[in-house]
Amino acid sequence: MRPIKPRKICFNPDVIYFKPRGIPLKGLEEVELNIDEIEALRLCDLNGLEQIETAKKMNVSRSTIQRTISSARKKIADAIINGKAIKINNK
Repeated sequence: MRPIKPRKICFNPDVIYFKPRGIPLKGLEEVELNIDEIEALRLCDLNGLEQIETAKKMNVSRSTIQRTISSARKKIADAIINGKAIKINNK
């Protein structure tokens, strides 16, 4: 198994939890997003960069960015559609 290449992260979120309104956190399932998933989403979806530009900024391959974004979007969709909390793991 290949070692994980360190990703360059230039963003540290102030908020690390999102949850459906009116439901106590203890009663919710949780979806965990890694900080590299948040950074990839920020660069591609929020800042409008192409995947190749995002890959260069994060010091990884374009295919790694594609997998990272796909994973993040799936987790977010699961949380929204199934009423789960989203936790951002910023480590």
